[in-house]
Parts: sequence; C-alpha cells; structure tokens
Amino acid sequence: MSLAAILTRGHQGLQAPLVTVEVHICNGLPQFSLVGLPEAAVRESRDRVRSALLHAGFEFPAQRITVNLAPAELPKHGGGLDLPIALGILIASGQISGQLLAGVECMGELSLGGAICAVSGLLPMVMAAVRDDHAVIVPGANLDEAAMVPGARIISATHLLEVTAHLARKSLLSTHSVSLGMRAVIPAGLPDFQDVHGHYQIKRALEIAAAGQHNVLMEGPPGTGKSMLARRIQSILPPLDEAEALEVAAIASLAGQLPCADVWRRPPFRAPHHTASMGAVVGGGHPVVPGEISLAHGGVLFLDELPEFGRTVLESLREPLETGSISLARVSSKIEFPARFQLIAAMNPCPCGYAGEGDQCRCTILQIQRYRGRLSGPLLDRFDMFIHVSRQSDPLALEVEPSSDTSVDIAGRVDAARALALKRSGCPNAWMTMKDMRTCCILDSSARGLLEQAAHVWSLSHRACHRLLRLARTIADLAASETVMQNHIAEAMIYRKPLL
Repeated sequence: MSLAAILTRGHQGLQAPLVTVEVHICNGLPQFSLVGLPEAAVRESRDRVRSALLHAGFEFPAQRITVNLAPAELPKHGGGLDLPIALGILIASGQISGQLLAGVECMGELSLGGAICAVSGLLPMVMAAVRDDHAVIVPGANLDEAAMVPGARIISATHLLEVTAHLARKSLLSTHSVSLGMRAVIPAGLPDFQDVHGHYQIKRALEIAAAGQHNVLMEGPPGTGKSMLARRIQSILPPLDEAEALEVAAIASLAGQLPCADVWRRPPFRAPHHTASMGAVVGGGHPVVPGEISLAHGGVLFLDELPEFGRTVLESLREPLETGSISLARVSSKIEFPARFQLIAAMNPCPCGYAGEGDQCRCTILQIQRYRGRLSGPLLDRFDMFIHVSRQSDPLALEVEPSSDTSVDIAGRVDAARALALKRSGCPNAWMTMKDMRTCCILDSSARGLLEQAAHVWSLSHRACHRLLRLARTIADLAASETVMQNHIAEAMIYRKPLL
C-alpha cells in the first residue's frame, strides 16, 4: 500500500486555488477511481494517463488505484491534471522518486503517446504558484506564457519521459526565470488618425476620451466614418503598465486568446458583432470563461450598431460600467472577473440611417422613436460623451492632410494628461471616486455657476453631473491646468449634451 501527493492548480475565474492530487494504490481487483468533483475532461484522464504510461515504458499497476482531487468541494475541469495524476501513480507504485517535487506544482495534458500538451488558463495558475513561492512544471508549448510572470521558476517539458528522467536525476531539466519586463511602446501598424480627413472636433473628442477613459456614443448617417474613427482610438491609448498587462493577459489566457508577447502591453480592443449573445459578452459557459467585457479590461469595447444588440445584452453592461467588474453567480460558485473597459459605441440616427438628411429618410416618426427607444435612459446616463458625426464636404479626399496630427502626436498629449490624473488620484479621471473629486476637481466660481446651470437646464442626474465634471477635469489636464475653468466646463457641455 502506498500513497503520493502532487501539487497542481484548479480554475475559479482569475483565482487558481491549490489542488492536491492524492494517489493511493492498494491490493484488490484492478480499478481506477477518480474522486473530488471531476468534470468530464478530468474523468477521461484515466484513459489518457494509462495509455501515456504504457507508451512511455512504465507499468500501469493492476491494482486498486484511488485518485483524490482535494479540496473535494472545488469542481475540477480541463486536461491539465493529467501530468500530476500520472506522476502520482508512478510515485505511489514506486517506479520513480518524488523527492524533487517538494514545493513544485505540475500542470499539463498528456497525449496517448506521452507528449505533454499545452493547457489553457495556465497564466493565472503560474501567478498563484509564484505567490506561494512554488516552482512549476509546465508544457513546453506554454513556456512563453509562463515566462510572463515575474519571478516564476519554470521547468518546461515536452514529454512525460523528460519529467521522469528529471525526477530520477538522470537528465535534470533547467529552471527558467524569465520575465517580459517593461516592453516597448505600442508597436507600429495600427490605423492612424492622420488618415482621417476632417472630423477635427471628433478627433478632439476622442483625444479627450482616451486621456480620461471616458465612454463615447457616436451617432451619424452610414459612411461618415464612425467605425473608422473608433478603431483608431487604440493607437493613442497609453500602454499598460506591467501589472495591468499581466492581468489582461491572465484573462486572455482563461479564454485561450493569449496575446503575442511583442504586443502584450497594448490595451485590448474588442469589437463583438451585434448578434453576440449575453453569455459571449458578459461571460459564462461551463466551465465559466470571461466574456467580451472582461477581455476588453484595460482597453476598449467597441459596439457598432448599438441599438441592434439585444436588450438584455445592453442592460447587462450597466453594472460593469459603474463598478468595473462582473460577478457571474452559479449554483456551485460565484466567479468575479474584472471589466474596467472604455465603451465606444456607434449608431445610426434611425433604422434606415438617414434621419436629418433631407428626403433620403424613409422612416416614420414612430419607427424612429421605437429604434431609439432600444437604448434605455440608465444606459445612456453612463456615457460621458455624445458626438454627432456628420458627412464631410470633400468625399473624394485621398491625399494626406499636411496639417493633420498623427496618432503619435495625439498619443503624446494623451500620455501627459493621463500621467497627471494617475499622479493626482491613481486612476483615469472617468473612474475617480467622490472622495477624489472633492480634492481633484477644484472649480472657480464661474465654472461652478455654469455647471449648476447645465445640470438644471438639462435635468441631469447626479451621475450625469459627476460625469460632466470628470470630463471637464480631463479637458483641464490636456491644458495642463490645475483648476477646472469655465471654458473647460463649456467644452465638456458640448460633448455631454445628449443626442437622443
């Protein structure tokens, strides 16, 4: 009778709780029992492990094998438990020694031939292992992903025989301790604002939005450049710092969409189609995976044709826009994902898209009201800026405007304004708390009077009034002004006036 225990990790959102794989082998009729809330992919590991051990030249014990995945109340899923189960069987049966596995966690899926395959969601597990001061054995295909975590002690292997040779001290695997560090600035290749002709006020509005991480709703007829403008905002966003980039990469890892190492500090830009389901946007499934709003964390969520999204999808955005996170409650657990994104949305003024364009519009007043009524008041209240995008006078302008700012020029101003906000309150202006606003949004008497007048004339809610003040604070930062002046409030009012 023998017992072995191998450390690994499970999945629970961005949390990766420690899992101990306990293997007990004793005399009795040959049987393989797997307990501890294993999901379907984990239950199937018994067949993969048996085939992998036999093909690697080891003996699969013809005895009673019991594998316990502790803690028992945590659901286990995925193929990453194959490697620790196989090593546990080899140690418990006395075929290899487990002395070198003290303080080491193992993750990896086994092929039938014994190759160690990549697993999804590895990055949060490595981050948790580093917090517990553990080394990790990972698939060779996941080495670059694991190397993103600063201070990680990584042992990579591509086959079960490499791990067993390492544990037998016949061929020790090297330990990697690599970090991507502070990568370079946003790489070239993104669409540039210099390619946009005209739309000077829209460019100014998006510059303000990028500096303060403000939510924007653009309205205009088809073909006026709403989507083109929105997709260029990524080129002027400040790069993520290392901690933010690591969190964004961990979310992408859970969804199996890890970004390339060369662009891992680039803020994400997500643009789901308007037919996307609520589960795809907010997250869900079994096991629970992050949705588009979490994959856009730290970056931009662009919703084109906003009224065409389902009503439940749009209303589900309200709480994340306010709190910066999404809680997915299930019968067995409650999982929370970060969702602090900047919402950029675009819409037509009516179903045919040509309201206000003379005789081109074919919609009745009732159709227009029904179309605009798809957006609720509480959702619209969470937008900071409302922008009308009109047609340009020169539709065939193909040459580059010599006086137009490039994205690099705009990004420099955005970086400077964002740095002022971070130094003052530790967050972009759009996410300032009431406590921060009392100390950071200092108004002179004329600015206060204009703000009170705007709140009264437009019947602004407290939330809308505070968003107007945060917007004015960003405009003041772009002007390097410590005080919010009357002209800053006036410009904020231009962008804040509702379109609907």
